[in-house]
Amino acid sequence: MESLKAIYNPTLKFLYDRAFEKKEAVKASTGTLVVYTGRYTGRSPNDKFIVDTKKVHNKINWGKAHLSISPESYDSLKNKLVGFFKTQDELYVIDAYVGAHKKHRLKVRLYLEHAYQAIFAKHLFRRPNKTELKNFKPELTIYCAPSVIADPATDRTNSEAFIILNIDKKTILIGGTKYAGEIKKSVFSYMNYLLPQKKVFPMHCSANVDKKGKNTALFFGLSGTGKTTLSADTSRRLIGDDEHGWSPEGVFNFEGGCYAKCIKIKKESEPQIWSAIHRKEALAENVVLTKNHDFDFDSDEITENTRAVYPLEFISNSVPNGTGRHPKYVIFLTADATGCLPPVARLTLNQAAYHFLSGYTSKLAGTERGITEPKPTFSAYFGGPFMPLKPMIYLNLLRSYLKKHNTKVFLVNTGWVGGAYGTGHRISIRDTRAIVDAILKGELNTVECHHDTVFNLHVPKRVKNVENNILDPSFSWMNKKFYLESAKKLAQLFVENMKKFPDVQKEIKNSGPKP
Repeated sequence: MESLKAIYNPTLKFLYDRAFEKKEAVKASTGTLVVYTGRYTGRSPNDKFIVDTKKVHNKINWGKAHLSISPESYDSLKNKLVGFFKTQDELYVIDAYVGAHKKHRLKVRLYLEHAYQAIFAKHLFRRPNKTELKNFKPELTIYCAPSVIADPATDRTNSEAFIILNIDKKTILIGGTKYAGEIKKSVFSYMNYLLPQKKVFPMHCSANVDKKGKNTALFFGLSGTGKTTLSADTSRRLIGDDEHGWSPEGVFNFEGGCYAKCIKIKKESEPQIWSAIHRKEALAENVVLTKNHDFDFDSDEITENTRAVYPLEFISNSVPNGTGRHPKYVIFLTADATGCLPPVARLTLNQAAYHFLSGYTSKLAGTERGITEPKPTFSAYFGGPFMPLKPMIYLNLLRSYLKKHNTKVFLVNTGWVGGAYGTGHRISIRDTRAIVDAILKGELNTVECHHDTVFNLHVPKRVKNVENNILDPSFSWMNKKFYLESAKKLAQLFVENMKKFPDVQKEIKNSGPKP
């Protein structure tokens, strides 16, 4: 694409200097750049579209999570973006890989308005070497310019912001929003369309492995449930923090970096992430700074959804090649704000399928525009907005891989205990880590359980280093009657949600809650 000055694959030093010179960002006392994204401090789901064409129409799971837009609207907005770039003194072009496994990776080229976006892309995606860059031919092209806005009346969008995936033309358009997470999630959505057609299971999960490289674990969960925190474990090696594929060869990371939540982060509980954020090469997003330009991680003055992006190698015990063996354990994470779900439960294959399809959590403040306090939500596969194909495709891939590799599955609640949000308290990271540690050591495979009749779950009676009274929520609530009423109400939400999936087998539906 012609422009006055297209800068291809510049160095990080060049981009850091440019971002500071052009006042795109300020510097923290550590030297870390901090960018503020204005009105959009989280994803904007109502502004995300897929171009509706004959090729894809019958494949896409259309609905609120996957809105359609016409090819004509796409063409109009692409012309706006390309026209804008041609007028700019500078634009930044980044070539990158998505997918650590060479057989399944995707070549991506990004045209970016801002230097900070180029830093984000270089940190987050996997970086080709100099030889690979010489003959780089993109298989997906992204145009991202926050200064370009849509006209809802003529472009048929819902606001001035737009995130549009055109599968036919292998292109993504992003405009009107400075929130860098839209770049990441739009690429993720495209991978989730492509991979199942190769019998590869795409997953919204983090992954780590023991130091011997034999015991791989996957952590599924929506934003705010603890994927990044729990996978960054000093006793294990990090494969990746958010997006992976499970292929016949094993597990592989999509990314080359991490995009971590920063709100209320503490050095004592999350030392690896804390250290990574404080390196001057990192990039922070919407984190409040004090008068001395120190990070104020406790402040939600701008948003709860404060973030930092950094390369995977900033985590000292990460796995450089981003791959691992077939997982021995899968953990479904939920942050239940009702305080009713137990902190841990052991799942059968059918229960695993049920909870994978449910994807329950409480949507936490700041992860999307307009969310100011926790709200119960169901997002199939723990990432429904990023999974564009029909539900049974992802469900069948999960069941197939779990069964073939005899993988154990657990449900872990990182949300509230002793009462709902506002009454109880969020379970401590210390307790959750102890639960996860017990799972990965195999201690909960055969431990004695009690049957939670409301949620139809097998709940361990004992977990090493965890108080027994929090394992059963009915014990930790002061008002037992109110607990039972709240639990039945939540269980009914599960039942109502499952009605969205009429094709699901009876044995899976019967594995869920029984209000």
